[in-house]
Amino acid sequence: MPIAYMLGSSCVSTINNSIVYLVGGRMFIPNTTNLTYTSSTYVFNSNISQWTIPNITGFNSSFTRRDQMQAIINNNEKIFILGGIDFISVIRYNDINIFDTTTMSWLTLPQSSRSLQCSDYAAILLPNSLIIYIGGRLPNGSHINMNQIQIFDTKFFTWSTNTTSGSNVRSRAGHSAVLTQNGDIILYGGATMNSTGSLISVLSDIAVLNTDTWKWFIPDISGSNVPPPLAFHSAALYLNYMILAFGQTAISQTHTNNIYILNIHNYTWIATVDIPTTTTTTAETPTDETSDNQQNNNNILYIGIGIGVGGIVLTGILLTAGLLIYKNHDDESTESSEIDRISLYG
Repeated sequence: MPIAYMLGSSCVSTINNSIVYLVGGRMFIPNTTNLTYTSSTYVFNSNISQWTIPNITGFNSSFTRRDQMQAIINNNEKIFILGGIDFISVIRYNDINIFDTTTMSWLTLPQSSRSLQCSDYAAILLPNSLIIYIGGRLPNGSHINMNQIQIFDTKFFTWSTNTTSGSNVRSRAGHSAVLTQNGDIILYGGATMNSTGSLISVLSDIAVLNTDTWKWFIPDISGSNVPPPLAFHSAALYLNYMILAFGQTAISQTHTNNIYILNIHNYTWIATVDIPTTTTTTAETPTDETSDNQQNNNNILYIGIGIGVGGIVLTGILLTAGLLIYKNHDDESTESSEIDRISLYG
């Protein structure tokens, strides 16, 4: 199993949300600063709490030393990974890697444009099968212009660029982004870095990109549970909440293990979330069929998000932090709704 792990990427199966894929990153021998190269791809099955190392045909061996990239999985169970850095030679890769989890096969597509030779970006998959790449760093250490959005078509394997307008958004790396139900991309934090990768400043701002108009805007933020500046943290969207976790809070390598929640309807930082659940009001002996249905209808909700310097995989609303949020489908004849209030702060 992966331990003492950092700077890789995770994503959750779109067909079976109990399966989590972990790709790339650095893993250390426990209680040492020595790296281990046992594997760079893992699969976690939350139903049986088991890690396995998959046997992948055509695997790109450079991923045993590659980090600072983001994995995106589509509805066909293909994982797309752009670029990243060799953490030994500091080579920045200029390729798209495609891991087909249905066939356990790997395809590497070299890219010609140096603008795609990037790391520490944020990536979002739109419903139209386009992956949006925002920000990050180039081989010379410069930051990518936030008004130049690189777009990869996962159906035709083609690239395009969109130029954004609207509010001025500072270039950055190590930021997070989530896609809302109405098609907005909400970005938080990140850092500015020098040519050697050392942090200059850690950011605490929120910016929103409308993917219909391709305009940035800066929302008015309220609330008292305000996070500190964060970089290389994790983020996920659950219902109307953007949840931030962990990350680096200062250029002095200070880190946090706190959770922060943003209500995206009114852009307010909050300390608790109302989670709808269901309770059974009638009892009956389950048949094999009803048992299967209950198992399908009582799925744990997992949201796969990236892995920052804290080195913790977040699935669901923090699987490894010990908080599991269950999503139950309504059965009008047997169940009634209630609200559980769960605090996610501190």
